[in-house]
Amino acid sequence: MSTLLFNPADYDPRHFDAETRRLLLATVDWFEQRGKRALTAKYHSKEFHADFLEFAAREELFATLLTPAADAGRGADKRWDTARIAALSEILGFYGLSYWYPWQVTILGLGPVWQSANAAARTRAARLLDDGGVCAFGLSEKEHGADIYATDLVLTPDGAGGYRANGGKYYIGNGNVAGVVSVFGRIDGVEGADGYVFFVADSRHENYRVVRNVVPSQIFVAEFHLDDYPVDPEDILHTGQAAFDAALNTVNIGKFNLCFGGIGIAEHACYEAITHAHNRVLYGKRVTDFPHVRAQFVEAYARLVAAKLFCDRAIDYVRSAGPDDRRYLLFNPVTKMKATTEAEKIVGLLTEVVAAKSFEADTYLTIAATDVRGLPKLEGTVAVNLALILKFMPQYLFNPTHHAPVPTRQDPADDAFLFSQGPARGLGAVRFHDWREPFRTFLHVPNVDVFATQADGLAELLRTAPPSAEQQQDLDFTLTLGELFTLVVYAQLILEQAELTGLDPLLLDQIFATLTHDFSAHAVTLHGKPSSTLPQQRWALSHIRKPVTDTTRFDHVWRQVVDLAGAYEMKP
Repeated sequence: MSTLLFNPADYDPRHFDAETRRLLLATVDWFEQRGKRALTAKYHSKEFHADFLEFAAREELFATLLTPAADAGRGADKRWDTARIAALSEILGFYGLSYWYPWQVTILGLGPVWQSANAAARTRAARLLDDGGVCAFGLSEKEHGADIYATDLVLTPDGAGGYRANGGKYYIGNGNVAGVVSVFGRIDGVEGADGYVFFVADSRHENYRVVRNVVPSQIFVAEFHLDDYPVDPEDILHTGQAAFDAALNTVNIGKFNLCFGGIGIAEHACYEAITHAHNRVLYGKRVTDFPHVRAQFVEAYARLVAAKLFCDRAIDYVRSAGPDDRRYLLFNPVTKMKATTEAEKIVGLLTEVVAAKSFEADTYLTIAATDVRGLPKLEGTVAVNLALILKFMPQYLFNPTHHAPVPTRQDPADDAFLFSQGPARGLGAVRFHDWREPFRTFLHVPNVDVFATQADGLAELLRTAPPSAEQQQDLDFTLTLGELFTLVVYAQLILEQAELTGLDPLLLDQIFATLTHDFSAHAVTLHGKPSSTLPQQRWALSHIRKPVTDTTRFDHVWRQVVDLAGAYEMKP
């Protein structure tokens, strides 16, 4: 059953075109030829990943996968294809966040460029990628984080049609080497949204000053300052409200890759943990003979497969999006908020099993345990994304509409809509298909049936005991409500993907045992909130459910887990 997880030993991305297959397999081969000893040593010595950037440049990896068809020139294999971008994100996460990160921030840096009508800037970015360069996204600031309303980087007119930029940016990946840095700022003396501006800078320019790497890590996350940096008209990407929209729409594009990075981290950790535990004998028994160890492995595996199912299905909605179908705007932050926190839980479960082994210098688990913590905190914290998810809840739960079925999207198409998303508003008006439909298909699966009752109960809560005006302003209360709603959305796409892929029904039942447990835990949390009312407390207690237990099912899934022991081990 290892085919459910990415395994370098038998990876065959046959559903992609020849050039995509070549690039993905070349990336896997590059890491495997280097081996685990080099991977871990470079990580702990904090050696900058210049060798990976050299490999990516040599293979034209970023140029092929991150250049939209409109800017491809004669590059027949170039396109912005979310399916293959996700595949590489998973592979890079599998080998470490240090290699996923420069790819991720290049995606972010390109977002404002590919959304721009500035032909010169687009040509410049395409040429940079062809030359093996990388990009950066200059949005965050030291005092304001990613609060774009409060940017202190100011452009002052120079009297000759251009500007001089002054100010700093903070926490900017690739900020030390990026040939294209998309920088957000404001024009001096122009109030409100009209003053926003996105422009292109170059880290090699003499007026671009790298202050330091702000993280003690293999990656370089820069603090930089622009000191009278010249900004010419051909450097301007967006102004006014369009600059604001470009910032948010870029995050929409970029945040989608975090889930696949987390899945890759969790997959590698899973192979290493089960192989170690199954071959270790304590007190005369294999470690994997202990019931609590098996329970932790089965839970980790169920959570990992669930995350893959949801995120793979979310790809289809991103690729099929358009002006009349913006459902991706909900599924996207769920991949970011839910799947990345699931990856953190998975690695946590695995490190509990292997214990001291997860601290050793020569294990991937040590890297995973550190790196996986970062993903839920990038491109918006969990709280920010939960607040965003809540905007969709009324239409999703109570006002379904008809949408044409969305197929599995692995076709070699250019996802051009991502760079013409339009204004970043109107989220509360997005309409969805009937979320109950995939539940009906699987009500014969015991724990799907249990969870469906809980999901229906959430709609009942909002009809009969909705949050008051005061509670709606209480972020502590509404975030718990958001956790409950997120589980319903998460479950829906898991079921859709389970049907499309013919997932083992016993494994699906085990996944929903986990989701039922999680829903009950959030219901208990809601009950205990200081502002919860008596009707809300009664609802919470009445929707706690024990998952249906089945030793035959558990043993069946456990056999899938233990089959992963020895299925993959990175070369020394």
